Amino acid sequence: MDTPRDTTRGATRDTARNAAEDTAKDASGDAAARPDRRGLLAGTLAGAAVALTGCSTTSAATSASSTSSTSSAKPTRSTSSASPQPRPVTPAAAFTRLMDGNKRWVSGDLQHPDRDPDRRQFVAEKQEPFGSVLSCIDSRVPPELLFDTGLGDLYVMRTGGEAVEPVVTGSVEYGPMTSGTPLVIVLGHQRCGAVQAAYKSLRDGKPLPGSLQAIVEALRPAYEKAVEEGGDDPVETMARAQVKLTAADLRSNDDLGPLVKKGALAVVGAYYSLDTGKVEVLSGAPS
Repeated sequence: MDTPRDTTRGATRDTARNAAEDTAKDASGDAAARPDRRGLLAGTLAGAAVALTGCSTTSAATSASSTSSTSSAKPTRSTSSASPQPRPVTPAAAFTRLMDGNKRWVSGDLQHPDRDPDRRQFVAEKQEPFGSVLSCIDSRVPPELLFDTGLGDLYVMRTGGEAVEPVVTGSVEYGPMTSGTPLVIVLGHQRCGAVQAAYKSLRDGKPLPGSLQAIVEALRPAYEKAVEEGGDDPVETMARAQVKLTAADLRSNDDLGPLVKKGALAVVGAYYSLDTGKVEVLSGAPS
């Protein structure tokens, strides 16, 4: 028969056992529930990752689409439009084009036309310059720049003081006689070193060395004209005379003369100011 003390001990043991079992159950329940929370968290993170990836993909696609659209919308010049202005076919139109370019050169409002890869490709197979320029070799007088022209626009011949001999004349004739070039400009300039050297050589009777004397002899008619006209600056007078005489000779020669008479060609004498950049017309401007 149990005594009260035994009964109490038994009850205590039962209570402890029940508490231990409840604790174990709670721990088991927490352990069972924990994986579910982890799974839920993992699922939530995975979903967020998918959403972010989707946003990123959509953004990238949108950006790519925008870039593609922008790229496709970017204007490009085709070879056929490499020359934005039509080629002048009359002496007056060619003259106007060049003089307008010189005005831009003077003002600094340059267009730099026909100077890109499209233009290079456009003229690679064939050229049709609308003007021919005979100018001095002076480094300060580049015709393509001072007329604000570009690739394939001009035939350019350069000699000291615009000295002319048969091979130079033939070069000037090439454009009008083979390409229908409607304009020739003989371009002298201010403070021409070649003219100055020739003037001193002829005045002092001292020939220049080597082939430089050939330039002196080519400029002799201009020297004689300058002496005849006089003036405060005989070198400038001689430089202008050289332009006028050369233009007149080309305008009336056997090959270019007929083109000038029928209005297909103009031969213009002009003078370039180093100080202002302006081209002054001396003779032969087409109407």
